[in-house]
Amino acid sequence: MPLDHKRPVDMRQVIARIVDDSDFVEMSPNYGPATLCGHARIDGQAIGIVTNNGPLDPAGANKATHFIQACCQTRTPILYLNNTTGYMVGRAYEEAGMIKHGSKMIQAVTSATVPQITIYCGASFGAGNYGMCGRGFHPRFCFSWPNAKTAVMGGEQAAETMAIVTEAAAARRGKPVERDKLEAMKAQIIGVFDGQMDVFATSARVLDDGVIDPRDTRAVLSEVLAICREAEARQPQRMQFSVARP
Repeated sequence: MPLDHKRPVDMRQVIARIVDDSDFVEMSPNYGPATLCGHARIDGQAIGIVTNNGPLDPAGANKATHFIQACCQTRTPILYLNNTTGYMVGRAYEEAGMIKHGSKMIQAVTSATVPQITIYCGASFGAGNYGMCGRGFHPRFCFSWPNAKTAVMGGEQAAETMAIVTEAAAARRGKPVERDKLEAMKAQIIGVFDGQMDVFATSARVLDDGVIDPRDTRAVLSEVLAICREAEARQPQRMQFSVARP
């Protein structure tokens, strides 16, 4: 995975290196192609995989929703390989139902009844972190790769947003914007965000279960899938005894 999260990566190449025989049965590859959903096996254990080749758009969110629901119907654990800068924004996407389909995806993640496992492979920004079962949605296990970045938004996007707000405020007051101060503010914001989104900063705050070597991903997933399977088999018995009096 590249250190620059803006460089595109075909996550099929990542999947091919962690699943049995590099065999990935993809669901609807031509519908919402930036969102990949499909079935595979890891050490013989069936698993559903949701990952990203870019931001989440309405079609991709809708596809992921149906895939998550299908996995719950077949009792198939779900693996989320995070590599997204978030949901698409803008008038065209909102008219296409971005809010509706995005909320459906988040609701499906929240309501899922099967074990969910999350790995931060690249970027995991904003609401995309929610839709891809981030730490706040309590996946059974959550790991990070050393190059992963997690934040509300990217540093550059945050800096540009604050620059727009500052320019608008100056315009309302009828005062010119001091470009040197504006650029210094943007550089400071980018520096703060870059420091906070670093994987070791987020892992130090227990926002995952640890940083793993990407080369160990298959072995780690095999182990945690076995743990999840054992947990499903060990359902505790209902209490059979009354409370004893002293």
